[in-house]
Amino acid sequence: MILLDPTSIIKTVGYLGVFAIIFAESGLLVGFFLPGDSLLFTAGFLASQGVLHLWILIPIVFVAAVIGDSTGYSIGKKLGPKIFTRKDSFLFRKSHLHQANEFFQKHGGKTIVLARFVPVVRTFVPVLAGVGLMKYRTFLSYNVIGGALWAIGLTLGGYFLGRIIPNADKYLLPLVAVIIVISILPGVVHVLRSASNRAKIISYIKK
Repeated sequence: MILLDPTSIIKTVGYLGVFAIIFAESGLLVGFFLPGDSLLFTAGFLASQGVLHLWILIPIVFVAAVIGDSTGYSIGKKLGPKIFTRKDSFLFRKSHLHQANEFFQKHGGKTIVLARFVPVVRTFVPVLAGVGLMKYRTFLSYNVIGGALWAIGLTLGGYFLGRIIPNADKYLLPLVAVIIVISILPGVVHVLRSASNRAKIISYIKK
């Protein structure tokens, strides 16, 4: 399915689509489900195969990541505490917001950088920063650093892997699967740390 295949997504939507996906996943509340990590890695890999141009791709993903986070900050700044009282919907879960809030409280300002590498959390953390936890000048500095490490780092990782390994296209899907597993692992660990969550999971399995 195209929705599960980053290669098909990129070939279908092109540079503009890649920009839109990274932008939405970085700061729009409805973008938490988008495949940011795997998309960046795959885009870099495709650049190594001549499908995309690396020096066009790099600024696109970096700018999308930075502007996306800044947009999330603006959303938080405008809506403030109202976000926490918003009702759950198909594209919004307060549990995601609280998860990001716990992450923010634990790691402080460096959360803006660290959250880049944690799916779902990276979508909601900029919003929390805008709610009132951080001045924009401070936020922006972390935003730029995090955007560079995440967007450029993963893209270059895919690019150099594609250049170094012969017939790397044979290993692309397994590599993407590994990236997805690694990216969701922190969230799984966070859930399993809670005794109540473990009890709910065990109860559900026994049904």
